[in-house]
Amino acid sequence: MSERSQCHDITVYPALGLAGGACEGHGLLLDISNPVNPRRLDAVADSNFAYWHSATFSNDGTKLLFSDEWGGGSSPKCREGDKPEWGANAIFTIENGKLKFQSYYKIPVYQTSLENCVAHNGSLIPIPGRDVMVQAWYQGGISVFDWTDPAKPFEIASFDRGPVDATRMVSGGSWSVYWYNGAIVSSEIARGLDIAQMVPSEFVTQNEIDAANTVKWDYLNAQGQPQISWPPSFPLAKAYTDQLERKGCVNATRIGAIRSQIATAERASGAARNTALSGLVRDLEQDRGCDPKKVDLLKKALQDLQARVM
Repeated sequence: MSERSQCHDITVYPALGLAGGACEGHGLLLDISNPVNPRRLDAVADSNFAYWHSATFSNDGTKLLFSDEWGGGSSPKCREGDKPEWGANAIFTIENGKLKFQSYYKIPVYQTSLENCVAHNGSLIPIPGRDVMVQAWYQGGISVFDWTDPAKPFEIASFDRGPVDATRMVSGGSWSVYWYNGAIVSSEIARGLDIAQMVPSEFVTQNEIDAANTVKWDYLNAQGQPQISWPPSFPLAKAYTDQLERKGCVNATRIGAIRSQIATAERASGAARNTALSGLVRDLEQDRGCDPKKVDLLKKALQDLQARVM
């Protein structure tokens, strides 16, 4: 069987009727809305990729990320001098059923020649309003990166144990890492299980982390990708407010006023809470010029809170 006649991983996204096939020599986009009669929508190849290994959709299904497990995960491909396209991720947008290349993502820190390091298994972290993924990189550790803008992915957090043995090549590192109910769980080949949690930084706020942690799953199979939804919560509204502030087009005084109104609603209950929430929803119309989509997400988060207490 030739290299191009089989797939390593196929990630299905049942909620959207899509599947992404990492098929060793190329990547596939499939329509599985009729699961007994799947249709190939598009296929892509890349001379920089050695082994198309896995696929991950953005939550809204408008983007698809493929990883390249160069050398089967046994080679050091994160050294200074290794091209950023080698053993990396390729990010595509999905436009009219076709895949359009946007960029590569590779961990931004060089590793030694004694550390096997390529992109491997990972999953989305449910930070609302953003596409954020945690991914294993063997002895490159784990990387949390934002690919909301598919042309400009960037790392927001990382964890790296260092080489298994600084004197010789020993296979090891994070084989897989997945977000599950607030925990980041990494299976480290040589040294056991690592469990981590995100902490706030310049790239992610505590409110965004708290909103992500409201998402609860009974079961997760990353290759049967679940669609993320967020229950009504004040952290969700606060997270969207933080994102408006980060964008920089709503001034500090106005951001402070929004936060104050959210705090007033959170302290209240019953009819008083609904009145406070209604007033804030109405006032947010003045902020639509900044980011209409984000303002609408914030308004919906507030309206969902209203519906919960009615």
